[in-house]
Formats: sequence, C-alpha cells, structure tokens
Amino acid sequence: MPPTHICIERSLTQAEFDLFARLSGDDNPIHVDPDFSGRTRFGRTVAHGLYLCSILRGLAGQVRPGGRQLAKDVRFPAPTYTGEPMRFSASVTAEAGGVTHIAVKAERVADGVVTCEGVFEMGAAA
Repeated sequence: MPPTHICIERSLTQAEFDLFARLSGDDNPIHVDPDFSGRTRFGRTVAHGLYLCSILRGLAGQVRPGGRQLAKDVRFPAPTYTGEPMRFSASVTAEAGGVTHIAVKAERVADGVVTCEGVFEMGAAA
C-alpha cells in the first residue's frame, strides 16, 4: 500500500534552474541571471513555478503510483530561492469517484514560509 503522505527536504541549485530553463525554453532572467535578478525586488534568482510543480507532481505520484494527473490548482505566495533548504510534501486529502485529491506544498525550512501550495487531482492509471 502506498503512503498517504510523503515529505522530502532538499535545496535547489542554480544549476538546476539553468537546466530547467534549457529543457523548458523558459530562460527568463529572473531564473537564470544572478546579476539581473539581484537588481529586482527578489534580490536573487528564483525557481520556475513549473519546476516546483514538477517536484510536487513526483511526490504525488509516490502517494498514488501510476495515477494520471487530471487537474492541478496551485499558487505561489512567495519566491523559492537557490540554496535554501526546502520541504516538499504531498498528502492525500480525499478520494471519491475514482479521483484522489492530493494537497501539495513547498515551504522554506528556515522560516516555514510557503512558496507553492495547491491541490492535484489524480485519476486511476490508464
């Protein structure tokens, strides 16, 4: 039986941001240019929102292996910076009619600030 909750901690690196930019084509300087982003309100590079969603989708897949993502609803209330320890989690919150609702969250370990949160809806494997 798969777990109903999973949590990991990791720090994201500039090299990961750069690789995601190359793979996705999203080379916005806020993600890949430390000099540019240093002059913004963020003060340094920030993670791509879809990179965070990809990490969280991987966790959702561990609590519902083989599940198909039907929908997601996420928001990004704060930036995720390079080099900061982060806690990523996914928890089953409801199951009905073949659909599983999984709450996902990314938060900074140091201060508990949530940088991404939402719900993924997962269906049975195809």
